[in-house]
Amino acid sequence: MATYLANLLKLIGATPLIFCGAAVIILDAEGGILLHYRTDNHTWGLPGGGLELGERLEDCAVREAHEEVGLTCHSLKLFGVYSGPELYYRYPNGAELYNVSAVYLCRDFSGTITVDPAEGTEAAFFAVEDLPSDITPPNRVVIADFVRRYPEVMA
Repeated sequence: MATYLANLLKLIGATPLIFCGAAVIILDAEGGILLHYRTDNHTWGLPGGGLELGERLEDCAVREAHEEVGLTCHSLKLFGVYSGPELYYRYPNGAELYNVSAVYLCRDFSGTITVDPAEGTEAAFFAVEDLPSDITPPNRVVIADFVRRYPEVMA
């Protein structure tokens, strides 16, 4: 099934878009953050993606986590809404997006990490002090905010 974004890009070509989506910061019992290694730009990122027509942001976050890393998120808490020049990204396929992203925290999840090969090559939980340096650009500001707010998030 083609995504809303893929269909839109076919119509408008290389025109930059404002694009809405959601991501989820999945935390394990030790406070580690789940990242997956993305196939589209060969960097680490949060599970997340674009909102589909008629979809709620929370449902987008849950769907993307399940599609990308095989986990089912049972409860979400809004962590923040991110936009602005820091979330601009030109993807390797040429798409230029000004991302607006609702990011959620999830500690209540089930399943076994299973990475969709169309989305990534691996996924793992990382301690805050051991995060990889090659984070996908649209997630950098979110993860930096998470690291800064980590003590309050974990309280």
